[in-house]
Amino acid sequence: MVKDKILDEATRLFARKGVRGTSLQAVADAVGMRKQSLLYHFKSKAELRARVMDRLLSRWKREIPQLLGASVSGQDRFTSAVTALLDFFREDPDRARLVLREMMDNPDAARAGVIEHLRPWSTLLLDYIHMGQQAGVIKQAIDARSYLVHLIVMVVGAVAVSDVAGAMFEPAPGEADEADLDELVRMARVALFTEQGSER
Repeated sequence: MVKDKILDEATRLFARKGVRGTSLQAVADAVGMRKQSLLYHFKSKAELRARVMDRLLSRWKREIPQLLGASVSGQDRFTSAVTALLDFFREDPDRARLVLREMMDNPDAARAGVIEHLRPWSTLLLDYIHMGQQAGVIKQAIDARSYLVHLIVMVVGAVAVSDVAGAMFEPAPGEADEADLDELVRMARVALFTEQGSER
């Protein structure tokens, strides 16, 4: 579908050059169409940017409830949710780069998108942690809000900058190494669950 191709190329270019650094002509060239044809589908760069971000965030609005309901145990539910988030960004690292860039370049719009798409589920995630604390399976010292904010930043950042950060170590940098991402999930799980919770 033409609109999907435009959104894919806009995501790639916005992630690499920022919205301000990307012209509509550059997006049209990447898709292989004239700028006027692109403007038929998206009336302005602001509309195109909004649709790119909406598509990215709306997926999580749909997936979070499915992930939270899919597994029986808290550990399994947690692992599947974090792994799905990592997989989403690893599938196309430009998604992670775009999220970071938008947080820095366009924080008001990024905040509005998060509020619209993700805030309804953030309450559910906070409740999940609080219930786990009451049951003794999640550490009492965890501040649920701070934990979730840092976890999301850690996941997005791990994928967005892995090729640069990986340059510190051998072998040569590349996409986020599977072992690195598995370790991220393990660290996040150990930080959250008590020994009692890890046995469930």
